[in-house]
Amino acid sequence: MITVHHLDNSRSQRVLWLLEELSLPYEIKFYKRNAQMMAPPELKAIHPLGKSPVISDRVGTIAESGAIIEYLVATYGARLAPRIGTPEHMRYTYWMYAAEGSFMTPLLLKLVTMQMRKRTPFFLRPIASGIAKAIERQLVTPNLAAHVELWEGTLASSPWFAGDSFSAADIMMSFPLEAATSRGGVDRPHIKAWLKTIHARPAYQRALERGGAYDYA
Repeated sequence: MITVHHLDNSRSQRVLWLLEELSLPYEIKFYKRNAQMMAPPELKAIHPLGKSPVISDRVGTIAESGAIIEYLVATYGARLAPRIGTPEHMRYTYWMYAAEGSFMTPLLLKLVTMQMRKRTPFFLRPIASGIAKAIERQLVTPNLAAHVELWEGTLASSPWFAGDSFSAADIMMSFPLEAATSRGGVDRPHIKAWLKTIHARPAYQRALERGGAYDYA
């Protein structure tokens, strides 16, 4: 049976969602973040980097969201990937990789600046706030704005990221859009409609019931 090493409030929620979409049996081992929002050291016994998501299956241990989802789709869920050689598959491949590549960089920087403001001692907060504003102005805001335009335009022209059918690319893209809406105040009609649609999927709801609510960390 597949084991998901699940860190609370993390991107491993997507793995649970995919497993529910595929109706695969799995077990969850839960890990809690510490006061600094870091994963506990116990995860290093599963994978040397001590990060989540990680799964264990008959082939061994697999880390990284994209690698896990590619493995699960190739092994158990080919119906959630378009046929190779089609335009839909080209789109699918782009979104699968961009979700954890280009799109996560400004969102992670935004999380860092938010934590800078929260965790800096009171007497240093004016300095920290100035640094955070500079990072956001130069690196976060322009990149996030470009990404939002791309997402909104894509979802205006098709219901799903790879085309007319739901795919694992939508599962991968869920986190950037959820995080952008939560952290970045993104409020665009097609993005909002897409998020409402995925949040209503029974498999998404079951994943939340099993893994717990999360805050897009």
